[in-house]
Amino acid sequence: MSSVLDHKLRKIIEHNNRMKEQLELPRIPVSQASESLISYTQNTKDYLLPSIWGPPSQDPFASQSGGGCGCSVM
Repeated sequence: MSSVLDHKLRKIIEHNNRMKEQLELPRIPVSQASESLISYTQNTKDYLLPSIWGPPSQDPFASQSGGGCGCSVM
């Protein structure tokens, strides 16, 4: 019976330590986080949304090699 109680106590102490670690994490107000997110989405082009940003001048995801797709068929 003692081992069960020891196990429960150890789990509670571990949980308490994790909660203390989370308390030490830096926090910012939701309004500041929202402003940061809005600013990022307004200033960072997302080429998957051409209706908003227009078509890209070049495909940023395409390989920069000369010709061909670089694929190989086995």
